[in-house]
Amino acid sequence: LAPWVPVVGLEIHAQISSNSKLFSGSQVQFAAPPNSLVSFFDASLPGTLPVLNRRCVEAAVMTGLALNCSINKKSLFDRKHYFYADLPAGYQITQQRVPVAVNGSLSYSLCIDNKMSQMVTKTVRIKQIQLEQDSGKSLHDDTRSQTLVDLNRAGVGLMEVVMEPDMCCGEEAAAAVRELQLILQTLGSSQAVMAEGQLRVDANVSVHHPGEPYGVRTEVKNINSIRFLAKAIDYEIQRQIEELESGGTILNETRAFDSKLGCTVPMRDKEGKQDYRFMPEPNLPPLILYDAKSLPANMNHQQVINIDWIHERLPDLPSVKRKKLVEQYGILPEHSFTLLNEDGLAEFFESVVKQTQMKPKKVIGWILKDLLSYLKQHSLTVKESPVSSFLLADLLNLLEKKEISSTAAKQVLAELWKGEGKTPLEIVKEQKLELLQDQKELEQICQAVIDGHKNE
Repeated sequence: LAPWVPVVGLEIHAQISSNSKLFSGSQVQFAAPPNSLVSFFDASLPGTLPVLNRRCVEAAVMTGLALNCSINKKSLFDRKHYFYADLPAGYQITQQRVPVAVNGSLSYSLCIDNKMSQMVTKTVRIKQIQLEQDSGKSLHDDTRSQTLVDLNRAGVGLMEVVMEPDMCCGEEAAAAVRELQLILQTLGSSQAVMAEGQLRVDANVSVHHPGEPYGVRTEVKNINSIRFLAKAIDYEIQRQIEELESGGTILNETRAFDSKLGCTVPMRDKEGKQDYRFMPEPNLPPLILYDAKSLPANMNHQQVINIDWIHERLPDLPSVKRKKLVEQYGILPEHSFTLLNEDGLAEFFESVVKQTQMKPKKVIGWILKDLLSYLKQHSLTVKESPVSSFLLADLLNLLEKKEISSTAAKQVLAELWKGEGKTPLEIVKEQKLELLQDQKELEQICQAVIDGHKNE
């Protein structure tokens, strides 16, 4: 038999970084007391009406532009009906027919055979980006056989990024999501912290033989970790291949990933397609956006969103930042990926380079081998590092001036990790480490004595 071809597509829900919800003035805050951030509209009290949040629209437009999308100057809102305890209205306001952005692309890089020095760039197509409400959160108490509902998250603004099925394994999907996460964080359109549910991924997976139509797909829902995403997809691909090769069939179903068992488990079947009864949202007019050409002369700029104005203010995206790091400091491309993948590490590196006389190529070694390995070993972020960029630069200056040896520098760094507020020079004197200059003089004296004995 011909080899199996896996196909992977993603649907990603990113929580928009805004002070208030998509259609109400309720505050957005993680881990607030249950049901403390719920407006009358969020609870779906009769007579309440949605008011669109400008910030959420700007974030969606900004994200669409960063992902090379076409921005629809006219987009529409729809109601998607389904009934669950954490959806008080019995429907979700979304953009089914005409979303805010369509037809984009995302380029991402991944290693070949886990070698950072061998990287390949791939592209996944973006089908659309749409605005929609988040639902509340159901908390299942198995002990008491009851479900508690927290509506703090109900109505929070989401961007749903739908990717075409252009990927073929968990590694590719993980790399694409990580790149998207970096872009969202760079733009400020979403904090995209997966541990807090600000970025949730649904993966659609199927397998087929070359030249044949796509196979029946399964959907793995609500994956909240990039590492788990790769594992869930790879497991599901292998499960489907084994099922088909043993004469079984693949069910069109929704599955969940059990991180403890390392496998996907069935949630519900999708054979009978659910009728969401989509209908136009009657309480919201079409969303109209403008550019420099279409903006009316007498229009109040405060009341409209100008696509060109947002485009002009886009920051450098991660791909541009990596290129600049390589060109400016002469570091390896794979090192630029590591610097950007760790939050705040690129800024730390540049700060050290500005304060030291050591060449950037040497600095990067200390940053990646010593600083980063210590932080990961102790589960610390760059911002939590007990060694500041100033202290590390001070230490590297001593080393660059050849006032201390490399071995002594390692000893000093080990003391700096204790976070006692001492400078590298203070530690050198306190530990009575040999200064390299004194060591050289001692070596010269010893050599002279040796030479004298030889002459005798």
